[in-house]
Amino acid sequence: MTQATETPATPSADRSPHDALWAALAGVLAGAAGLAVAEFVAALVAPGASTLFAGGAAVIDAVPGWLKDFAVQAFGTNDKAVLLGTMGVVLALGAALAGRLELRRPPSGALLIGAVGVVGATVAMLRPDATPLWALPSIVGIGAAVLLLRSAIARLRPVADLRAETGTVVDRRRFLAVTGITAGVAVLALAGARVVSAGSAVVSAVRDKIRLPAARETAPPVPAGADLELDGLAPYVTPNSDFYRIDTALRVPQLDPAEWSLRVEGMVEEPFTITWDELLALPLEEHHVTLACVSNPVGGDLIGNALWLGYPVRALLERAKPQAGADMVLSRSDDGFTAGTPLEVLQDPERASLLAIGMNGEPLPVDHGFPARLVVPGLYGYVSATKWVTSLKVTTFDADQGYWTPRGWSALGPIKVQSRIDVPRGSVAAGAVTVAGVAWAQHTGIGKVEVRPDDGDWVTAELAETVGTDTWRQWRVSLDLDAGDHTLAVRATDTDRLVQTDAEAPPAPDGATGWHTVDVSVG
Repeated sequence: MTQATETPATPSADRSPHDALWAALAGVLAGAAGLAVAEFVAALVAPGASTLFAGGAAVIDAVPGWLKDFAVQAFGTNDKAVLLGTMGVVLALGAALAGRLELRRPPSGALLIGAVGVVGATVAMLRPDATPLWALPSIVGIGAAVLLLRSAIARLRPVADLRAETGTVVDRRRFLAVTGITAGVAVLALAGARVVSAGSAVVSAVRDKIRLPAARETAPPVPAGADLELDGLAPYVTPNSDFYRIDTALRVPQLDPAEWSLRVEGMVEEPFTITWDELLALPLEEHHVTLACVSNPVGGDLIGNALWLGYPVRALLERAKPQAGADMVLSRSDDGFTAGTPLEVLQDPERASLLAIGMNGEPLPVDHGFPARLVVPGLYGYVSATKWVTSLKVTTFDADQGYWTPRGWSALGPIKVQSRIDVPRGSVAAGAVTVAGVAWAQHTGIGKVEVRPDDGDWVTAELAETVGTDTWRQWRVSLDLDAGDHTLAVRATDTDRLVQTDAEAPPAPDGATGWHTVDVSVG
């Protein structure tokens, strides 16, 4: 074996120029192993106690409305992947720093990693429904990281430092062996966590075997003229795989229907709990409803239309008998998210508000709330469309707030009249140009759509058929456009004759406004 030099010197002079890089690598590997061990322990204790995911959820909770709005607009449905990736980079840099500190000024690197563990444990215990046991993954994981880091750095530290402490000479190859063991621990811990937390596969298998009961009240068939079937135009019914997903869940809840239940409580005369089997036995209804995210910018695609199967929320509330003075229902998700919905909206007999279990003819996809979620026509999702719903609390707006309200968003979220141009985009041939898109004013309905080329006159578009007022509506118009660059604008009018405003406003705090415009090159 080749041993490190024994020439007495100061620690800084005795170190190889590459020692700092090796120390940084040791820190990163120790940090990765610690997180992997924490994931394994979290799989045994509670998935929500994961150091990484609890920390990410805390970040989401802390961000102001404008930053959340920016993230959604910049990254769309990839916002969670970007957040986790950013956290991974920050943690890796911190672990590399810890490795270098441990080499230069022990035990400062170990103390830095320990501090991260304390923060992780604290954050985990502060999550909704957490118990003191939720601190265990961070404590065990960071303990493993500290042990592995100190073991690796002890074998990297120059012989002059080691001789002063232990009187021994250590082979640098032993450092490589320890780092290899550290990497192995990370791999084995992650593999173990995957095995223990195989609930996602189990829940998916359970979902695949479910056969939804037939609806007592079926939705009217989609009229033949509802879908214009133009290339580039969003279909009338959005496939489940294409339906947008915006929520606060970094880790999608995996709920076994056999263990799921919904509690209706709060300001009610008769609180009760309903199980999955009891829900399936109720007279279910089908309705086409378009859902929209409040973060959808003008012309955005955070909107979709689907056929939903479920039980009327109105009927659940009738059974519970709300008390006088109640004006809000606070729905809670298994992941801790809450939404405050006006009680009168959920009690409206003309509105198809559902505790939904089916989407486009199949059980809800796991990403979209399986086994049950809320669907409320006419309100943005942040105040109504709670996924993985587990409780409905009848209360008041004075006493309770939904998740996003204290973060700067409006307590009420009625959907605004909006329209979007889907085609054409880019370059088209001169002559008759087909312009088409979708428009929506849920629970009110679209009465008219107009398109304006450049600064010309508004041209009324042809409206496609629709199932009802709770869905978006396709439209199209043919315009004669000369060669050159043109700007097309669209505006909609609902059935109450409310014209879509041209005043531009961002999504926060209650939904974007303005006319959607596209630039087209005609050749």
